[in-house]
Amino acid sequence: MHLWRITSILLLYIIVTATAKRLITPKAHLSDRQSENERVVGGTNAEPGFASYQVSIQGMYNSHWCGGAIIDKHWILTAAHCIYGYNPPYLRIITGTVESDKPRAVYESDEYYTHCNYDNPVYSNDIGLIHLKDPIVFDQYTQAVPLASKPLEDNATAILTGWGDVQLGGPPAESLQKISLKYLSHKRCLEAFEEEDREILDIGHICTFTKEGEGSCHGDSGGPLISGDELVGIVNWGVPCAQGYPDAFASVYFYRDWIRRVMSGRCKACHCEASNYPTFGDKN
Repeated sequence: MHLWRITSILLLYIIVTATAKRLITPKAHLSDRQSENERVVGGTNAEPGFASYQVSIQGMYNSHWCGGAIIDKHWILTAAHCIYGYNPPYLRIITGTVESDKPRAVYESDEYYTHCNYDNPVYSNDIGLIHLKDPIVFDQYTQAVPLASKPLEDNATAILTGWGDVQLGGPPAESLQKISLKYLSHKRCLEAFEEEDREILDIGHICTFTKEGEGSCHGDSGGPLISGDELVGIVNWGVPCAQGYPDAFASVYFYRDWIRRVMSGRCKACHCEASNYPTFGDKN
């Protein structure tokens, strides 16, 4: 079974940047049985202000690229594969909206951090932080979410939100989607995958699963998983899309010390300056 990260990566970007490591395509035997009415997949429209921590990360074409979560007025938590190799000033952060093309506010990045062991081993440590040039203005539609304070209990309820494709092959969601999922223990998650894929599910991952037809899809990468009003996971990878297998998230509880070190300035080895990365045309 081929697994993939659930980004909306443009083919042009893959061609021009060597740091985009792979585009993992769906296996031919995977069906696209989801109906046209399904969302994130299987979710419903989120009302304005429902996920005030949710952001849309957008790139040089000003279109939705990945999700992320506000954890501080200057900081966005997302997946490393959403930002790795990108030129930081070209990242736009859209806040306070359920329609990614109609932002209440837009913020620019001045730098980002990825885990020092990102993708080592493969698919592991897929977590990153974006630092914003200007502080986020909080209101009823835009708020930070607290980091997970404890591990989840098996079968705990969690809420996933995102603008990802509503079914395998698209189209993307026009409005932010929300769905209630169930947390799987690490043991049960391992058992749900075929043996060849179990080795990439490490202790830094947590899983959710309810049933086939409910889960994440392309464009949901980096997006937030919430349980008990805390940020517990960041979308990493899965079998596209909601095909009856669990989705894997970076565990915020597992990585919270790394997150705090970066935010405090004590993780210099993770620092990425804009000058170190290629540019794609002139920035206005």
